[in-house]
Amino acid sequence: MTAATTRLRRACLVLSLAACCGASFAEPPAVADAPAAAAEATAIPAELQDLDAYVESVREQFDVPGIAVAIVKDGEVVLERGYGVRKLGEPAKVDAHTAFAIASNTKAFTAASISILADEGKLKLDDRVIDHLPWFRMSDAYITREMRIRDLLAHRSGLGLGAGDLLFWPTTTYSAREVAEHLRDVPISGGFRERYAYDNILFGVAQQVIEAASGMSYEQFLRTRIFGPLGMAETRFNADSIKPGDNVATGHAKFDFKDLQPVAPLTWSNVAGAGGIYSSVHDLSKWMRVQLAGGVMSGEGDDAKRLFSQKRQQEMWSVLTPIPISEPSVPELAATKPNFLGYGEGWVLTDYRGSKLVYHTGGWPGMVSRLTLVPEQKLGVVVLTSAEAGSAFNAITMRVLDAYLGAPRTDWVGAYAAAVAKSQAKADESWDKHVAARDVNSKPSLPLDKYAGTYRDPWYGDVVVSRGGKGLQIQFSKTAQLLGDLEHWQHDTFIVRWRDRGLNADAFLTFSLDPDGKITQARIVPISPLTDFSFDFQDLRLVPVEEE
Repeated sequence: MTAATTRLRRACLVLSLAACCGASFAEPPAVADAPAAAAEATAIPAELQDLDAYVESVREQFDVPGIAVAIVKDGEVVLERGYGVRKLGEPAKVDAHTAFAIASNTKAFTAASISILADEGKLKLDDRVIDHLPWFRMSDAYITREMRIRDLLAHRSGLGLGAGDLLFWPTTTYSAREVAEHLRDVPISGGFRERYAYDNILFGVAQQVIEAASGMSYEQFLRTRIFGPLGMAETRFNADSIKPGDNVATGHAKFDFKDLQPVAPLTWSNVAGAGGIYSSVHDLSKWMRVQLAGGVMSGEGDDAKRLFSQKRQQEMWSVLTPIPISEPSVPELAATKPNFLGYGEGWVLTDYRGSKLVYHTGGWPGMVSRLTLVPEQKLGVVVLTSAEAGSAFNAITMRVLDAYLGAPRTDWVGAYAAAVAKSQAKADESWDKHVAARDVNSKPSLPLDKYAGTYRDPWYGDVVVSRGGKGLQIQFSKTAQLLGDLEHWQHDTFIVRWRDRGLNADAFLTFSLDPDGKITQARIVPISPLTDFSFDFQDLRLVPVEEE
């Protein structure tokens, strides 16, 4: 979702177009396709002449099957290239037209959609959400009453990190409206507008606002108001719109954090506004160009044809929510520590070597990405990857930024490799502590059948524990992928081993008993600190459902 920078697997957490169905769009000159030879007409800086070899070294170091990169400068495409293969074990190559899940990079499209409607007078950013969605409710009456449209885009609602993500991550059977309605039961963990905490679910609410104000589905709005005018014919609204034979990358994850394997496609159709889009670097070059042009698609001055107003862009690129600045995880990344850091409307805002950066990352099962703009340099770079390796997109992005900002050459591959190693070491240490604290001789307080039953959480719904496999199994009622086997750990705590080993989200499940030995509650927490924060198991309060 990111948080996009805290856990890079998601972020924090995929998003049908006429283009998907073969329709063509008329393109304004400012974003029109160029012939392949002209697409890289602007000279690549001398510092990037070895970029192809550098990207290959990144792929090797971080075990990434496929990467696509695009650079725009001064309104021109400098580079659009693909590296590696679309799927392990298959020959098809990644190129500039290969679509990847861009995940939370979708949030900027949602913010732009809101801005377009604001320019047209169909809403104001300071409108109350309930004025557009009368049914909208948070679990706090004050927040419900005072939540503004702008707040939906700024991660300052009082929700905790990734709160409510299990309503749609992994794919659930809830509708978009149902996900938004369940917010009434998602717990608040902080003060309204008090602090930064990355969320996805409120961008799903923003999607509902767009539909209410425009009279269109969110898909139709993106297709007709953004993708069509920009000529983004390779961009897909959601994984559901991908057709067999399409030039699309397959995501890859390290099963059990070890073995790299392809993962099944995921759809986020019920919260598409938070992270549903698939796109190519070729199409995202057009998106970066219009962003760097201040919203102008073609023309100049009073004759300019705009996607959104300059005023709206200034507001999207202004800090609404400060983000605490922490020390880099390893000394090798010292140069990345910013002087300021915050979130605007769908964008992260910070600085690097004296230049303002406007960027976002995206994380999806098997794919992560980063899109970065340097407005004063009229520079944009996007990196899409087909593995859960945020260090890969960072190492490439930083190399490009250094080349254009005149920075000394830095071994970013080595620096991010050191950060990965430290993160893995901390995860190993965490597991070792659990093992050391385990009472291997303990047994469950109850016969296994006594733990079986339906458990209900106010915001997620039902979770069923039953006999299955070699003992007990657990199934989240709305999430087919969340099917796992229970392995006794100690006392009344079990380990949930998800049968989909690509989730990397095994968890401790602990049952609480009253003095008479009756189960009163069950709680779940992820085992590994490397587990994506969108598995917000810790927010569940599972209570047994009494049999009628």
